[in-house]
Amino acid sequence: MSRIGKLPVQIPAGVTVTVDGTTVSVKGPKGELTRTFSNLLTITQEGEEIVVTRNDDTTQSNAQQGLTRTLIHNMVVGVSEGFKKQLEMTGVGYRAALKGTTLEIALGYSHPIVMPAPDGISFEVPDPTHINVLGISKEQVGQVAAEIRAKRPPEPYKGKGVHYVGEHIRRKLGKTGK
Repeated sequence: MSRIGKLPVQIPAGVTVTVDGTTVSVKGPKGELTRTFSNLLTITQEGEEIVVTRNDDTTQSNAQQGLTRTLIHNMVVGVSEGFKKQLEMTGVGYRAALKGTTLEIALGYSHPIVMPAPDGISFEVPDPTHINVLGISKEQVGQVAAEIRAKRPPEPYKGKGVHYVGEHIRRKLGKTGK
């Protein structure tokens, strides 16, 4: 049995969960998320908990149980608290600015990179070298942060580029490092 999948998902106050077969809708103070899951599982709401159980003992349903429980948990946390990814830019002249809902980033190219905020995502720029990506969907927040990071990934010699706050960049020695 899946160690994570057998744990129930606690529903905090202010969050409403609707289970319709394999479709789960979660509504909270920050917004609403809906997702359809595999029919190898049974999803039930028991009071203030959501329980995911398997219909059979196959390896596939065991894997789906843990995944489904985690996705439902992320939906509940997203609509109640939200998710945030923090990015940091290191390099001369690398800076970010917020113009309305559009993020404008200067990363050493001949032109600034303009990224409009997708639906459900918002940007914060606390200072010119830091970017915060906020949203209720953990998957979407991570994807947008990865797209920003991919514009100029950190390089191993000087460490210049865009990286997550707290990410360790493996450094290499240059030509003189014999």
